[in-house]
Amino acid sequence: MMLLQNGDLLKYEPTSTVGKVTDIRERDGKVWVQLDFTGLYYESSNLIPADPSEYTEVSFKERSAYEGGMKSIDDIRKEAEEVDISDFMPSGGG
Repeated sequence: MMLLQNGDLLKYEPTSTVGKVTDIRERDGKVWVQLDFTGLYYESSNLIPADPSEYTEVSFKERSAYEGGMKSIDDIRKEAEEVDISDFMPSGGG
């Protein structure tokens, strides 16, 4: 098992997500590591050291846009109500 520290660059093998370690926790006998790129925790057994060339730092503005990219169900419903489907309906007889 590798010794992990905050600031280490790691890659989550299944998706090739690369990020800096921001938090390390142990739960139920497993070590979980939070990466700054997604803010998610990954089981340490799926992480490998990453090359610095693989890491792209995400600015606060980009991260805020990423986090705010999800729409609420109410917003989606409103958008659906506003759609004029007449533009998509076939015209004329068959």
